[in-house]
Order: sequence, then structure tokens, then C-alpha cells
Amino acid sequence: MTELLKDKTAIVTGGAKGLGKAIATALDASGARVVVADIDGDGAQQTASQLSHGEGAACDVRDDKQVEELLGWVTQRHGPVDIMVANAGIASVAPIAEMSQAEWRSVLDVNLDGVYSSVRHAGRSMAGNGGGAIITMASITGFAGSPLISHYAAAKAGVISLTRSAAVEWRDHGVRVNAICPGFIGTDLVLDRVPEFESALGVSLNDLIAQKQGRLGTVDDVAPLAVFLASERSRFCSGSAFVVDGGMDAALV
Repeated sequence: MTELLKDKTAIVTGGAKGLGKAIATALDASGARVVVADIDGDGAQQTASQLSHGEGAACDVRDDKQVEELLGWVTQRHGPVDIMVANAGIASVAPIAEMSQAEWRSVLDVNLDGVYSSVRHAGRSMAGNGGGAIITMASITGFAGSPLISHYAAAKAGVISLTRSAAVEWRDHGVRVNAICPGFIGTDLVLDRVPEFESALGVSLNDLIAQKQGRLGTVDDVAPLAVFLASERSRFCSGSAFVVDGGMDAALV
């Protein structure tokens, strides 16, 4: 265990499992006090119980008031929030022509609006308390289109733009805002949709991944970057979108 984030208080939304859980674990291992927030309150508590300095909280990021109350609750218990990881996200698969407005809206509600609420309330709090680090979870799909997940890709592109705008607005208040943009990572969010992708595209997703990024990424490929962006080691980084995709973004074939 390092003390890179000693005495820092962090919130990780969508922290009950997947990337959120890995990031919460990495922040904890670096000395931070971590509040694991998730719509699955029991899952958040379970993940928090596995940390050295963890605490769980139920929060639905689609509800702006719940996010505001989460920030207030954490501040009251532990003092100013130093790190916010806006990670909560969902996914579904559908061609644009067959996607209902409700399906489009459900993904945007969490993946963009929920990030907006997390960034907004964390940034306001940090700007009034000497600064902090906000990390948003975007995606390689924020840079390049992908079939069947237009709603997801649109939300992630919005997250990247939101990240840059927030970084500029709060630069003079000591608040750094950066995005992490993973490629294909072996989480339930990706793996649960493999059959739908393969059926619709007529290709093996494993073959596609092998060609474009070498291998399926792991949560441990991503979590260390979150620690870096949360720490003073990245003190001159703000408004950037950090790609973690094994070279997919660089590959023409």
C-alpha cells in the first residue's frame, strides 16, 4: 500500500462492481478514504466492506438531488471531497432505426446526465474548498462511431466535451477534470452484450478485439490511471481525455 492519496476523500459512482469497484479498490490501496456509491446500495456496501477505508452509499445518479445529497452527506462525515470518479454507466444494444426513444433516453440519463450531476456538484464543492480532482469515465466510442450503440457513443462523446468545458471553467479554482476512455474491457457491461453484437454484425468479437487492440483489457489496466489522475502526480493535467485501449484508436486495420 502506498500513501499517494493519504487523507484524501474520494467518491466513486457505479462503484459496486466492474471498473468502479476496481478504481475504488485502487484508490483505497493508495491511502484514500473511499465512498462507494451505486444505485445498488447493498452492492455498494459489500464492495466498501472489502476496503481498508471504505463506506457504501446508495445513489441513483439519474436523480440530481440524490447526487447533491450524496456530496453533502460525505462532506458532513469526512470533510471536503477531494476526488470524484463519475463512473456510473449502463449499456444496451440496438440499431438506430430500431431504437426506441425510451431506450435512447435511458442510456443518456445515466451516462451523460448522471455524469453532469456528478461533475456539477463535485466541482461546486471542490471550487469552494481549495480544489480537487474529477475523473469522468468516457470511452473510445466517444471518438469513433460504433454500430448498435449510438446512444452509448453519443453519451461518451458528450462526457468528453463536458470534461473539457468543466476543466476550463474551474481551472482557476484548483479543480482538475479529466476523462478516461477505455477500449474493450472485460466487464459485465461488455461481456453481457457479446452475443448480441456477434449476431448483428456476423463477426466474432474476440477476433475483432484481437485485431484492433491485441487482447481484451482488464479493469487493472484502467484503475492505475485513475489513481494517477486523482493524485498530485497529474497536477498539470486537466481537460484531457486519456485513451486506454491497447492501440485500438491508432489502428487502421
